[in-house]
Amino acid sequence: MFARRPWRGVGILAGQLADVALGDPVRGHPVSGFGWCAAALEELTYRDSRAAGALHTAVLLGGLAVSGALAERGRGGPGLALATASATWSALGGTTLGRTGERVADLVAAGDIDGARAVLPSLCGRDPSALDADGLVRAALESVAENTSDAHVAPLLWAAAGGVPGVMVYRGVNTLDAMIGHKSERYTRFGWAAARLDDAANYVAARVGGVLVVVCAPLVGGSPVGALRAWHRDAARHPSPNAGVVEATFAGALGVRLGGPTQYHHQLEIRPTLGDGHIPGIEDLRRAVRLSRAVQFAAAVVAIGLTVVGRNGRRACPRP
Repeated sequence: MFARRPWRGVGILAGQLADVALGDPVRGHPVSGFGWCAAALEELTYRDSRAAGALHTAVLLGGLAVSGALAERGRGGPGLALATASATWSALGGTTLGRTGERVADLVAAGDIDGARAVLPSLCGRDPSALDADGLVRAALESVAENTSDAHVAPLLWAAAGGVPGVMVYRGVNTLDAMIGHKSERYTRFGWAAARLDDAANYVAARVGGVLVVVCAPLVGGSPVGALRAWHRDAARHPSPNAGVVEATFAGALGVRLGGPTQYHHQLEIRPTLGDGHIPGIEDLRRAVRLSRAVQFAAAVVAIGLTVVGRNGRRACPRP
């Protein structure tokens, strides 16, 4: 297994470069196919209970784990790199995330509030009809921050740790959380397992992402000290154990204030304040996109480095 790690690193690099060059696949995206399967299965498995939701989640993720294992089976060298690259590219969303964040900034700057409202649902689950220009910018910035970890840092780390099965299962967990892991009347119990799994799967990645935000903050004129201070003071107040980390560090790094009333389609949430700066504006959103891209690149370096460290660490161990 350890002899294959360098080829896994090559595949991660290729997947990262494909995301930078191409963004998300325009047609036939595997994540969309998984979502279709999940929705179809839900017609059979849905019950208003945690047990039914856990079964639904287990069946879908089990299928991904088997598919991923078969994709890697018997592969070595370039074949393994190609399989890893394909799975990694399909799981990454950082480039499309940045482009969408920039699109919202451009539309708000042009005064096209309706256009920005139309784009926002591709970033997050907020109700855009309730948002003015400031609300759209804040929602987009918070989504860019959170999804820098969920859609880029985490897939890269799972690809390094678990190869094709690891990154495929992670992306499945994250997709199910988006589909059923929210606290609407229908999914409070049915989506419980998916939401808890997503919390667990993103726990390490969110904290790695927080560290990378601190490290990369100076690249966009941000404050590492501010990022650390907001992380320490504010992150634990967020309802998500993971989103709080990356949103707080982004807020502190950029010198803005995030959080507050947050209108979803199913309910209004009063979120805690993250950071102690000004209300974010259009230029802050653009800086957040640049910071996100820097963190994505740094995360790729970390992930590839993990494949090298794992191999060298194994070589250093004497044979029994």
